[in-house]
Amino acid sequence: MDEDRIGLFLDFENLAIGTREQLGGQFDFKPIADALAERGRVVVRRAYADWSMFGDAGRDLTRHNVELIEIPQRMGMVRKNAADIKMAVDAIELSFEREYITTFVIGTGDSDFTPLVNKLRELNKRVIGLGVEASTSTLLPPACDEFLFYERLPGVDISAPRGRRDGKKSETRRRPEKKTKAAADPASLDALITQTLAGLKRGAGDTVLASSLKRTLLRKDPTFDEGSYGFRTFGELLQSLMERHVVQIKDGGPGDPEIDFPDQSRENEAFELLRTVVSDNGSHPLRGLKNEIRNRQADFSEKVFGYASFLQFCRAAESKGFIEMEVDNENETYTVRAPGSAEPPALEPEPEPEAQPAAEPEPAPAAKKPAKRKPAKRKPAKTKK
Repeated sequence: MDEDRIGLFLDFENLAIGTREQLGGQFDFKPIADALAERGRVVVRRAYADWSMFGDAGRDLTRHNVELIEIPQRMGMVRKNAADIKMAVDAIELSFEREYITTFVIGTGDSDFTPLVNKLRELNKRVIGLGVEASTSTLLPPACDEFLFYERLPGVDISAPRGRRDGKKSETRRRPEKKTKAAADPASLDALITQTLAGLKRGAGDTVLASSLKRTLLRKDPTFDEGSYGFRTFGELLQSLMERHVVQIKDGGPGDPEIDFPDQSRENEAFELLRTVVSDNGSHPLRGLKNEIRNRQADFSEKVFGYASFLQFCRAAESKGFIEMEVDNENETYTVRAPGSAEPPALEPEPEPEAQPAAEPEPAPAAKKPAKRKPAKRKPAKTKK
């Protein structure tokens, strides 16, 4: 199997100052060397700085076979890190001259290097970012394929960060606390894994390997690290998820098992809860139904089962016969019912017979004129003789 060949470029001034001011210690290169050794073979190591300011640190880097690139600061100018342009030019030049280098590690927290990262990726190079979390721009990590926070690397000794001169507490201490709180919440991890797994199964077919799942997680969030959730390896994380019936690990290739959804028992329990809530209400509009479920199970979330929306979850329940749904055009929503409880359609009233037009009265027969009586003929009187 071909291993990645890595080119390392360190904006040393950015990393050293960030480590000193944000972490209260000295920059140590060994944790970085160990982390990169796990990812491939490092063939180029370069660090850029005005080394007259970092004498001891330069000697330590030399012991790790890092090439020191001198960038002297100009006199009479406001101090500005002058390594940016030189470092960017060298990285692009190396991408053309050393085509065998597949991965570039850019050690800085400066967002000015974002265009360099984008260009390297356009050249079909994998880019790993490296920086001190509290001094790293929020624009840089999403641009990388993977981003390593220096203080999260194994072997980094974090001292108490220095306080500000104005007496205010540094924000550096608050940020790791926020990460620790997020890591302690397994629901967010469950939702991330199941949604990613569902998307891979829809797009790539039924077989999803652990390595493919990890790569996709890093594409979604380059700062993803199983260590943030308290696991030493990605395999340990998957094993914990399997014990909690979030995923199922099947036999796959050597060292790369197949990941699938577990048996349908947990999902069917959620569908049964949905049916119970609907049955108790007779019928329920889709709007507000999720809140009704959460009134009974506060931690309910359809995303734990890999569904992107509550409507998709309900459609899955309908396909398995747990509920019935019909469109409510009047309220522009769906009406959800328990199976077999659909209201019979209202009988349409029989149309009233059309009123027949009133028959025109027959004209009364014309009254017959009374026949004229002929005057009786008088017999002539007999004359007496």
